[in-house]
Amino acid sequence: MTTYKIAVLPGDGIGPDVTAEAIKVLEALKQQDPDFKIEFRPFEWGSEYYLEHGRIMPEDGLDQLKSFDAILFGAVGDKRVPDEITIWELIMPIRKNFQQYVNMRPIRRLAGIESPLKNEQPIDFMVFRENAEGEYSNIGGRLYQQQSQEMAIQNTVITKQGVERIAKYAFEYARKNKKSKVTSATKSNAIIHSMKLWDEVVKEVAEDYGEIELESNFIDALAAYFVMRPESFEVVVASNLFGDILTDLGAALVGGLGVSPSGNINPDRTFPSMFEAIHGSAPDIAGKGIANPIAQIWSAALMLDHLGRPDLSTAIVDAIEQVLQEGRVLTPDLGGTSTTQELGSAIAEKVQQLIVK
Repeated sequence: MTTYKIAVLPGDGIGPDVTAEAIKVLEALKQQDPDFKIEFRPFEWGSEYYLEHGRIMPEDGLDQLKSFDAILFGAVGDKRVPDEITIWELIMPIRKNFQQYVNMRPIRRLAGIESPLKNEQPIDFMVFRENAEGEYSNIGGRLYQQQSQEMAIQNTVITKQGVERIAKYAFEYARKNKKSKVTSATKSNAIIHSMKLWDEVVKEVAEDYGEIELESNFIDALAAYFVMRPESFEVVVASNLFGDILTDLGAALVGGLGVSPSGNINPDRTFPSMFEAIHGSAPDIAGKGIANPIAQIWSAALMLDHLGRPDLSTAIVDAIEQVLQEGRVLTPDLGGTSTTQELGSAIAEKVQQLIVK
């Protein structure tokens, strides 16, 4: 019997609050299913750690994490610490060094949540964002700082290998889940070097999946189509920046950042994958007990699917939907008055009802 070992990085702001609720749901599963064994080890790294130690994680932090089966990540961000430190000294080292080159983000309107769109068509598609290179590169620099001729150069890194592997992952997902179309986000009419390479490689990959249509849209038009016809998408593949922006837009269409999960996947499983809500640390509501934990709980469900328990993953999502449909326990962003802990407990109780052993 496998015992899953999970590294927990609660982080800053609302991160510890929503992560505690995700663990509560996972513990509820463990109580109900004797075949499900899971252990958690917390790592209190983040802004407070940085303010005390001058670095956001220990020098051997990555070595400490790499033996775990997965990482459950809260959120980082604190006004006392520059964003480039929290991002480039914690999140990016984990994603890049652990070769988590796939960022997967479901865009799905759960039952019980209203969309700001008038369109009542189902919204349910997956966005695969290249997660290791692209526009989020620290290659570049600034010259003549604080002078009239000051300049900055930020390089985008697009490689054939990087595009090929994210495109293959998207098409394999489409094939496995019987999807008929993959949509590629591009801007090769204006970004004529990196995005033309993106287009060429995605097209080459698509040739090996003849049963699946390849649709390619310029990013500006694609953002409009997300609003105008979101029901037409099944699988979307995008570069790092394009995927980041599109999924925040997609989240807004299906209930907001508070309900939107993500996974940073190492497909080869040579390193642990990391699962996190796509929202930030939300310092404006930190400590108030009103943060919506659904995105983090759903991220834990994605983690279980990755670890080989799709049954338990489905049970969590079903429990979330049932609680939403009942409408008795909702946080303020969903129109209710319940606390973070109350919503987490309601989902934990519901998931126990759904798992009958």
